[in-house]
Amino acid sequence: MQASVIRTTPFEGQQPGTSGLRKKVASFQQPHYLENFVQAIFDTQTKLAGGSLVLGGDGRFYNREAIQVILRMAAANGVARVLVGKGGILSTPAASCIIRKYQTQGGIVLSASHNPGGPSEDFGIKFNIDAGGPAPASVTNAIYQRTQTIDQYRILDADAVDLDQIGESRLGELVVQVIDPVADYAELMASLFDFNAIQQLFSSGSFRMRFDAMHAVTGPYAVEILERRLGAEPGTVMHGVPLEDFGGGHPDPNLVHAHELVELTSGAQGFDFGAASDGDGDRNMVLGRDFFVTPSDSLAVLAANAQLTPGYKHGISGVARSMPTSQAADRVAEALGVDCFETPTGWKFFGNLLDAGRITLCGEESFGTGSDHVREKDGLWAVLFWLNLIAAKRQSVAEIVHDHWRRFGRNYYTRHDYEGIDSDAAEGLIDHLRILLPSLPGQQLGGTNGGFKVAFADDFAYTDPIDGSVAEQQGIRIGFEGGARIVLRLSGTGTQGATLRVYIEQYEADSARHHLPVQEALAPLILIARELAQIESRTGRAQPDVIT
Repeated sequence: MQASVIRTTPFEGQQPGTSGLRKKVASFQQPHYLENFVQAIFDTQTKLAGGSLVLGGDGRFYNREAIQVILRMAAANGVARVLVGKGGILSTPAASCIIRKYQTQGGIVLSASHNPGGPSEDFGIKFNIDAGGPAPASVTNAIYQRTQTIDQYRILDADAVDLDQIGESRLGELVVQVIDPVADYAELMASLFDFNAIQQLFSSGSFRMRFDAMHAVTGPYAVEILERRLGAEPGTVMHGVPLEDFGGGHPDPNLVHAHELVELTSGAQGFDFGAASDGDGDRNMVLGRDFFVTPSDSLAVLAANAQLTPGYKHGISGVARSMPTSQAADRVAEALGVDCFETPTGWKFFGNLLDAGRITLCGEESFGTGSDHVREKDGLWAVLFWLNLIAAKRQSVAEIVHDHWRRFGRNYYTRHDYEGIDSDAAEGLIDHLRILLPSLPGQQLGGTNGGFKVAFADDFAYTDPIDGSVAEQQGIRIGFEGGARIVLRLSGTGTQGATLRVYIEQYEADSARHHLPVQEALAPLILIARELAQIESRTGRAQPDVIT
């Protein structure tokens, strides 16, 4: 076997976003496109030469082909060992678990997360550092700069590796170790949660649940842990076989895309507990019977009750949330006497805080929750945490959340997504708001009677308390007296156009007012946001595409 040096030229637009490089499959299928980006990783991450690498993805279309390319390039670039999930499968949190457990020099995760999959849909690739988390800006910027000057890549001339047999093989000097993608992760979960208590919950006969894997990566993990190890009845895991196109569905666990699960947990005969995860397994949605737990509330509930689980029985050192996430966790942190950090959107911003021991739990409103057990958000971990709480407290999901609201107050919260809008129009909307910001403090919006007085207005900037790095222009914040907020930002997770996300929040201390429908409770603020940002006139959208 010989390594070939292939001449190439740079491609425009290989700048990794908050979760790596995401494009349509057709972009990655262009000759040299994937190879250029992977070579840029090997050129800039010099510890990989002679070191170990974790490799796997969510099973979407082009996953297997990309893995074969990366293996042959790893061999040509002097990597000593690659640990790859059987069938090319590794959930994002499992990849982080394996990087940390086996102390590899990093990992390459192939996924476009919650985006659709298939020949005409999305693909993605990202590099995780040796701590197990997403690469920080210093690393992704170096990779991008290399893609702009690259003129050659190295690849081994070799046959494809059999990804479906656990064991070791060689590509030249490279050892390829095909591993069980679930075993190490399942072992970690068993160390964090009271599996005996959850087994008793399932065996009681009075508790029924469904987990929707959405034909994505968590299917094998959920079947092994929920059904085989915890004794949930066969069929508890829905859509449990990973498919290249996710069965034609959209693997985003929200009330719209997981509507079948919502229906199964509705009504008097509905299941007691419902949960779903996304394409690569790092997101979660939690439902009770006729009850949706917002990700913001979920983080706060887990923080307030962490001591009920074996892995967190000694309490938490702190909690962090992304800026658009509701302030519910802040109230818990204050009551516990621990720090609460507000970071930009993007899991990488939690990494330094986790590594420094400043926080134990963290989460984002975009259905992501996690802890210091790995360096990624973790969908199935959150589901197991909730199951442990239900078993320990002997309460329903709704009862647990209502008790939480009575103790801490309720943060009414919603997110409105306007998807695939014209990028120039989206940028113009944000620029318009930036111009308005200095004039907003002190203004009464929404009418003088029952209106909202602006306490502050800014474009969120974050200074990392660990390394001093600064991230600017992370989202428009408009805060009102009494704690209500409007946040607007553009998302970087799509591959076409722009997604405008509008977040609305209002705190309510009076438990007699905790029963209102969310959209009704927040209607005045929703109207203020639409009018202030001129959403309809600037985007042509009268209504959001998704409301959560």
